[in-house]
Amino acid sequence: MTKADIVEKIYEKVGFSKKESAELVETVFDLIKTTLEDGDKIKIAGFGNFVVKEKSDRRGRNPQTGEEITIVARKILTFKPSQVLKSAINAEQ
Repeated sequence: MTKADIVEKIYEKVGFSKKESAELVETVFDLIKTTLEDGDKIKIAGFGNFVVKEKSDRRGRNPQTGEEITIVARKILTFKPSQVLKSAINAEQ
């Protein structure tokens, strides 16, 4: 599903114009992005949690040369689905 698909579904189900639907989707995504950039987590009941985690420096190996390298610290985004979402996904099978 793409962003355009989400806009189309909102247009069909809610009755907003396509322009209003697109603005709504953009606003929600901007809020999510800004919140995660600030390092805060997002909890959506019945859906799941988005959390930014810190990964520290670690040793790695170049697979072509075998040379040891240091993989620099970075932030990663994780998503943990809620039990409701897990149940819904597993019920389809």
